[in-house]
Parts: sequence; structure tokens; C-alpha cells
Amino acid sequence: MDILVCIKRVPVTGAKVTLTADSQAIDATYLSFAPGPHEECAIEEAVQIVKKHGGKSTALTLGPAAAVEQLRYAASLGIDDLILLETETDWPPMPTARAIVAAVQAQEKPFDALLFGNESADAGGYQVGIRVAYALGMPVVTGVKKLAFEDGKAIAHRQTPNGWEIYEVPLPAVFTIKEGINVPRYPSIPGKLKAKKKPIQRITPEMGEVGLEKVRLVVPETEASDVNILGHGAAAAPQVVELLGELGLV
Repeated sequence: MDILVCIKRVPVTGAKVTLTADSQAIDATYLSFAPGPHEECAIEEAVQIVKKHGGKSTALTLGPAAAVEQLRYAASLGIDDLILLETETDWPPMPTARAIVAAVQAQEKPFDALLFGNESADAGGYQVGIRVAYALGMPVVTGVKKLAFEDGKAIAHRQTPNGWEIYEVPLPAVFTIKEGINVPRYPSIPGKLKAKKKPIQRITPEMGEVGLEKVRLVVPETEASDVNILGHGAAAAPQVVELLGELGLV
């Protein structure tokens, strides 16, 4: 089976995000980047599928030249081929999906399955995988937590508040992978060394129609908390007793 896994370069989860002066982009001066948690699981799933069924895995990302770092990370985990859709900046969902569709159609051999993260860790748009599936005329299952293949079809499980939904779809198909489907491996030293030598297919896509237009980015305000110091050492004991009394605990 030939598997394509699409990943996105995003700031490391938990990093403090600041914006550029024009509020149009994230100031990446002091940030580290990585694939999102859902996409790390998608990479792991692609590696496991190829190990079980044979074939080849390919990782694709759209972004600046620095995004090769995320592609080489995927290669260090066992991904075979790498494709960079090189752009100066990240693109909105609509042109991103079009660029991926064009890259998929340009490959000599079709893919049996396309894997995406369920949503990106930065924008959380839930759009690209579905748009790609629609444009390619493929079935799509989102929020996948278990995936199996047999006799030219896929069996995908997605978890809901009321239990499990199970979908049986013909291949080729698109799946958006949710964190928890597996436990992603860590890159090994030999894997990192091999990844440095992996050739990268570079494609320069045309953006075309943007669709929704970004006006500006906003960093949510952090919740402030007040701290009242009751005292230091034994001198604080009366205030502690008084506070516990106010709370009805003594």
C-alpha cells in the first residue's frame, strides 16, 4: 500500500505565541516548530501500515523552506519519500487543499490512502483533509481512532460520546487521524542520520483564489489570578485558621 501523510509545521505546543507588528503572522524568532500531535499520530500510523502491508509512505507539507525540518523528522521515524510544497508563508485552507490535490495528481503512482491530522494544532480549522477528499472524489472519514485495511477497503473507527462509529470505505480514501490512535515512536539516531540524506521533492505551487481572507491574528488574553499572601511561617497561622473558617472547613 502506498500512503501519503500530510503534515503541517506548527509552533511547539505550549510555547508562548507573539505576533508580528502587523498582526498578520506569528513571530517565529524564538519559537521551535514541530508537526502537531494529531499529525505525529498520522505519521506513526503510516509507518505501521506500510510495515504491515508493504508499499511506501510519503510525507508532504506546505510551507517555507524551513519546513524541511518537519519532513526530515517524519523521515527519521520511517517515512520513505518527502515532498515540500514550498511557499513563503503558510496558506489558508482552500489554496492549501488545492496545492495538495495538484501534488497528488502529479505523482506517477496513485496513493491508496491519504492521512491528515484531524485538525492543525495552530488554526484548528478541520478543513484541509475534507477539501482534498472532495476535490479528488474520495470517501473521507474524520476523527479516526482505529484503522484497518483488507481486500481493497478500509475499516475506520471513530469515537463519539455514545460509543463507536465504524465505517467501511473503498480505497483510495482520505482519513483524518485523531491523537490516541497509537503511541508515536521517538526518532532513533540511525533514523536521524538517514533522514539527513533523504532527497526532497520540491514543488512551487500557485496560490490562486484564497477564499476566506485573513484580516489579522489575535492572541487570546491570559486569565489573570490574584494571590493574597497571608504571612510567612508560623506568623501566618491565625490568618490560615480565619480563612478556613470563612470557607466553612473548620
